[in-house]
Amino acid sequence: MNVAFLCLGGNIGNREFTLKKAVEKIKHEIGKVISQSNYYETEAWGVENQDKYLNQCICIETLLTSRQVLKKSLEIELSLGRKRNHKETYEPRTIDIDMLFYNSDFIQTKELTIPHPRLQLRKFVLIPLNEIAPTFLHPTLNKTIQTLLMECDDSCEVSLYK
Repeated sequence: MNVAFLCLGGNIGNREFTLKKAVEKIKHEIGKVISQSNYYETEAWGVENQDKYLNQCICIETLLTSRQVLKKSLEIELSLGRKRNHKETYEPRTIDIDMLFYNSDFIQTKELTIPHPRLQLRKFVLIPLNEIAPTFLHPTLNKTIQTLLMECDDSCEVSLYK
């Protein structure tokens, strides 16, 4: 059994409904959700003049390979209305599913880099991830999620969504 951590987020449409639907689809198509964070409302990272995002991190157990998890995640995004504009990196979106970790593996291919290369720079990832896995050790930085959060100098506002 493999363990993967995913970060979900979106800033178009009914954000909470879309996150719930994404988790349902992940349960049916990728694997068992063993923990999930609360929702957090966050400023758009790396871009200005976008609506706020709703983000959540989940931990899953899966029999799928990392490539299969990526493929299924992209299919789920598409089924929930995600439209990719390959010209702009940080475009508004209904849903984004990023694989943060897959076991403690280091993977670097054209399609996939694990651990996610920018997770330690983003409070919108670290805060919900710290909620469900504070002692998880980043396999290449050799620091816990809790330590990465304490060291993160991201100034974007992240607040618990009620």
